[in-house]
Amino acid sequence: MTYYLLSVVQPTGGQPPSAAGLDEIVRRVAAFDDELRAAGAWVFSGGLHAPETATVLRPEGDGVLVTDGPYAEGEEYLGGLCLIKAADPEEALEWGRKAALATTLPVEVRPFADTH
Repeated sequence: MTYYLLSVVQPTGGQPPSAAGLDEIVRRVAAFDDELRAAGAWVFSGGLHAPETATVLRPEGDGVLVTDGPYAEGEEYLGGLCLIKAADPEEALEWGRKAALATTLPVEVRPFADTH
């Protein structure tokens, strides 16, 4: 088994879904999560607050510079993530497809370089 990161790509400044639309997304994401768990593929998942809540720590000499805000500005940001186990890339991509349909957002699927 290989670990894969499913990254949910959130658009910056987009129009949020209606309350009913959000309820439906939450329902589909919960069903996706249940399916992952039942298959033994779930490791960890969670949503993230918006980028403006971030704090960036940069090495500077012998210390660390602390700044508010995201590391990089962009039209999209990491809105949430799911760490899964999959037998091969095709299985990971299938989970990514299901995540994209559940969240209604783009999902990037990326294998971990080393799973030791």
